[in-house]
Parts: sequence; structure tokens; C-alpha cells
Amino acid sequence: MTISEIAKLAGVSSAAVSRYFNNGYVSEAKREAIKKVVDATGYRPSLQAQTLRTKRTKMIGVIVPKLDSYSVGRVVTGIMSVLEANGYRLLLAVTEQKPQKELEYLTVLDDKQVDGVILLATIISAALKKKIAQMSVPVVLAGQYLAGCNCVYHDDYHAMYDVTKLVLSKGCRNFCYIGVTNRDKAVGEERIRGFRDALAAANLHILDENAKTGEFTTESGYEKMRELYGKYPDVDAVICATDEIAVGAMKYLKEQGRIIGKDVLLAGQGDSVLAGNVSPSLTTIHYYYEDSGEKSAQMILELIGKKTTAVREIKLGYELVEHESTSELEEEDE
Repeated sequence: MTISEIAKLAGVSSAAVSRYFNNGYVSEAKREAIKKVVDATGYRPSLQAQTLRTKRTKMIGVIVPKLDSYSVGRVVTGIMSVLEANGYRLLLAVTEQKPQKELEYLTVLDDKQVDGVILLATIISAALKKKIAQMSVPVVLAGQYLAGCNCVYHDDYHAMYDVTKLVLSKGCRNFCYIGVTNRDKAVGEERIRGFRDALAAANLHILDENAKTGEFTTESGYEKMRELYGKYPDVDAVICATDEIAVGAMKYLKEQGRIIGKDVLLAGQGDSVLAGNVSPSLTTIHYYYEDSGEKSAQMILELIGKKTTAVREIKLGYELVEHESTSELEEEDE
């Protein structure tokens, strides 16, 4: 069928049908009439014809570091909900947490292969900044802050500051920290900075050897906790950059006979499914990942539609979620 035939059956103009398929303004009555014909006939417009006519692919590239991640899954869910509601499709690329692949995928998706790109970046390198500036399509960063770039990010610093302050209030003084590389500005640099500043505000300081850099896995959390515990068996608080790392640390500490939430307190970040399903349940930070995805998608569509040319930086809040892993520290018998 053609647009003209759809218009005739719906009793509207061909222009109205065209606007309907291109998300333009159509009155509610006409939109309903067109929809009934489309549903009855199963008509689908030719993607190739639309691309030639509008110079748009109706496709958004989304680059993510990995698939087996609660936070990434929630962000992508948020992105998809907005794109689908606006007639766009998602083209997913997975970097396996390799910064070089981020650059490669940006190159592949450029040159009008997609209308825009949402990048869940890991490492904000000079090469990445240069590549983003060279892109011929708009780019939005999700989960990372980059001055001068459209981005939607989280308040990682204050989130970690607050959870550390909570653990300090329970009487802990022998802290260890397990994080990730500081090349990851959000999860690495900002979170350990919040941790250190919270300790400093309480006139405490952590030595470099009390902090370990790991990977985004439970296995890494287990191994780094083993390394720390060998030197600091009197540890009474462990703060971790992610829930996954914290669950690995919890496993090791329990194997050593330590009672989590009693003689050693433990906290993570991310409010993942793991946090509520381990025993004891894990104190954590809830970030608005799905909201981040929705706002990133809305921002990229505004840029594509040239509804705004101003650079926008949106920082989202968080919630401190206290569970059993940070119950009151058990005082030693005198």
C-alpha cells in the first residue's frame, strides 16, 4: 500500500499520514483514524524511503561497557522506553570495558549510520574527547561528566561521602576501601574522593595500602578483600565502589568468621538485585539509572530535532539505602 491509499481509507490527507509516520503534529481524531487503518492493514512504511526523504535513519547507537550489569540494564531500559515512544530504534554496541572499542564504535556509527549516539563511557581519555568533538552526529554521555559535552550523570561524590559518614556514625575507625581504576572518573575517582573526604571530616585518614583497586566483579572483590585482610585483620569497616565488589568482599570476610553488620560493617553502591538478596542484606546507594536512560534519550532526540543547541549537563540525585550490613558495630568486651 502507499501513503495515498492509507490516506484515502482513513479519510485524511496524504500530508497527515506522512506527519503521523514521522511523529509530526496530527490531531487526535485524524491520528486515531490513521492508526485504525494501519492496524487493520498491517502497513509499515519503508525505512529506506524514509531515510532518503528525511536524511534520518531513525536509529540511535547506544554504546555500553557490558551486558551483565544491573546498572547498564536499567539505563538501556530507560533509553528504549523513550526511543520506542518516538518511533526510533536502538542499535546496541558492547565494548567489553575496553576504551579502545569505544573509539572504534564511535567511528563505525558516525557518518550518518545513526542519527545520534548515547555513550555509557568508562574512561574519559583525550582521544575520546577528540573523537566526540569530531562526530558528525550528536553524542550524549550517560553516567559520566564531561565539561562542554551533553551528559547525564550521577552525584557519585556525595553518595559515597554520605554512605561513609553513615558507617563512621556507627563507631567504625579501621577502614578499608575497594574501588576501581581512577581512570573511570565517576565510579573510580569521584567515589574514592568522597570516601577520603568523609574520613578527613572525621579527622581520620586512610593509607594508600588500605585501599585496593579492583575490577567490576564479585571475584575481584573477594580477591582484594583477601589481600587487605592479610595485612589488616582488625578491619571494622569495608566500603566498596560497587555492590558486586562488596558481595565478593562479604564472602571472604564470612569465610574468616567475621560477622557482617556486627564486628565489621560493609557497604556498596548501586542498589543492585544482589544487595537485597545476600545475607545480611547490603547497605548501598540507589542511583536513578532508568531515569538516566530516559533523560539521555530525550536529550539526544532534542539535539537531533535541533530543538536546542545549548550544551546541557544534568546531574541526578541518589538515595542512601541502609540494610543489615551496617547495623551498630558490636563493642568489644572490656
